[in-house]
Amino acid sequence: MPLGSRGRTIAGRHNHRVLQSALLVLLLLAVLVALGAQFGLFAGPTPRDLGTRDGRLKPPAMTPSSVSSQARLYPDHPQRAYAQIEPLPVTGGGPQTLERLRRIAEGLPGAKVARSDPGYLHVLFVSGWLRRVDDCEFWFDPRAGVIQVRSASRLRRRDFGANRARVEQIRALLAAG
Repeated sequence: MPLGSRGRTIAGRHNHRVLQSALLVLLLLAVLVALGAQFGLFAGPTPRDLGTRDGRLKPPAMTPSSVSSQARLYPDHPQRAYAQIEPLPVTGGGPQTLERLRRIAEGLPGAKVARSDPGYLHVLFVSGWLRRVDDCEFWFDPRAGVIQVRSASRLRRRDFGANRARVEQIRALLAAG
């Protein structure tokens, strides 16, 4: 065997081993990510400041990862324009509308009701194989006669419109009766 071809054979074996090692590392990483997702490592901690305070839901997130019908209450907020969404209409009274919203939400993929009171509803939405959690809140605002809404990702810094799309889907289902 000529010396040049022997050198290429050794180099080829080395490259093959490097490729095998890289593939093994990628496979192990994928398994670890999948296990982490199943154990809720990508869910994020439950926010302790959800609900209403002084007639307001929590402000929008500081990153483009939430929507809020009360974003206008925070004129200097850096995400006010991105987060602004219209409140939901009340049909048949606030508590009745929240009950309808609860039933609508329960029919959506990944939804789990975390809290349901006559004037407030908190729904968790678990999405994708990473099992990321979004918190969606609905509050009957008796002074305005509407359902105020806030939906935010727990961990993502950008939601690519997912929270807005979900709220608009809920709005359409509510309007459809």
